[in-house]
Amino acid sequence: MLSSHFHGQKVLPAIRKMKDLEHLMSSSFTTLVLLDSHIAQLASIGQLVRKHRKQLLVHVDLINGLKNDDYAIEFVCQTMRPAGIISTRSSAVMTAKKHKILGIQRHFLLDSTALEMTYKLSDKIKPDFIEVMPGIMPHIIAEMRKRIDIPILAGGLIRTPGDVDLALASGAVAVTSSLKELWNAFADETPKAQD
Repeated sequence: MLSSHFHGQKVLPAIRKMKDLEHLMSSSFTTLVLLDSHIAQLASIGQLVRKHRKQLLVHVDLINGLKNDDYAIEFVCQTMRPAGIISTRSSAVMTAKKHKILGIQRHFLLDSTALEMTYKLSDKIKPDFIEVMPGIMPHIIAEMRKRIDIPILAGGLIRTPGDVDLALASGAVAVTSSLKELWNAFADETPKAQD
């Protein structure tokens, strides 16, 4: 069964290079994740994505040349008009939500303490989505789905279509990946967005 999030995409391509972003404009993927970028590229990236009717989730912690504060989030919202932002910073997520775009909180689950902090922050901040890293922990994803009512994205160390299927079966709504092999494997399964 396809998730209702992101037009049912199982994999959200996570882009590190402009040529990959340009290539994905003609793909069936409607939602993309921008990882590495530079402040000078933001306006042109925003225009390109809107022209091709794609949704972009921007990892604001990885924008070179932009200070990582609330003013930076406002600048990204005004310059790019993304569908959402991804950040490890709770204040960035809250600022995104104030601007009526998706706020996605990224958590690195290194140990039990980090997992408990994720639960506490999620209850306090109430992000629209949580991205868990690494995403190759199906039993932890399943536990999180029972404890919190926030959709989960799985990212990091997911390398095969089987890994994607396992993350989704455990409760993730989608997987973020920079591996082109996974983009290719799931491109045909990605339904086209309805106009």
